[in-house]
Amino acid sequence: METTEILGYIGALIVGLVLGLVGGGGSILTVPLLVYLLGYSPVIATAYSLFVVGSSSLVGVIQKHRKKLVDFKTGLAFSFPSFLAVYISRRYIVHSIPESLFTFGSVTITKNMAIMIFFALIMLLASVSMIKNTKEKNLININQSYYKTFIQGLIIGTITGIIGAGGGFLYVPALVLWANLPMKKAVGTSLVIITLNSLIGFIGDWQNLKVNWSFLLFFSFLTILGIIIGGNLSKYVSNKSLKKGFGYFTLIMAIYIIYKEI
Repeated sequence: METTEILGYIGALIVGLVLGLVGGGGSILTVPLLVYLLGYSPVIATAYSLFVVGSSSLVGVIQKHRKKLVDFKTGLAFSFPSFLAVYISRRYIVHSIPESLFTFGSVTITKNMAIMIFFALIMLLASVSMIKNTKEKNLININQSYYKTFIQGLIIGTITGIIGAGGGFLYVPALVLWANLPMKKAVGTSLVIITLNSLIGFIGDWQNLKVNWSFLLFFSFLTILGIIIGGNLSKYVSNKSLKKGFGYFTLIMAIYIIYKEI
């Protein structure tokens, strides 16, 4: 086993620890890990990320359900437009994007470059979301028609489908503002959406890609192991401080990816 592969598997364990401690951010680490350390293309990396995040989030749903922090009815209702968009994105949109998009001066913007830059921009949004101190009492709950939620679900699903992310940083505020859920229950409920979105999105990729199952299953196993360890450690760590620290780390990673690609 090569050094980079060993580091990749250690990274998988760290991804799980982050998910267990912070409750999100798995894909933010998984995609760069697969691309820059293990040498996978962004298309394959985002596909594998969907499986890793989906299977890991399923474990998170079980953990949160035991604590009565999951609203399955709301989660499933919101999941429908989202997983439709994720599946269509992974099955058709991502694989239909041409390898070379356009040339800007002496720089050719490729499909892989565009996916990673788009991923980095979403990471920037995620980092701001994690760094900013938003108190639940300052959030305004707005009840709205389901067709609006359906459209919003399609938009978020398309974004998460393209970048191969779970999208927890987008779904949690949506569930608080649109579904009127308390913050802790919104986090647990978002895992239902993330699980469905990620695994159904991966099915869309499975029909287009040759999957290295031995690697993917072992990588996912280590991530889930990390989630269990992180979940047990979370009671000893300040979630607020950890989330803000991870937000700054995400910001640095986003800047690094943009620098690396451009």
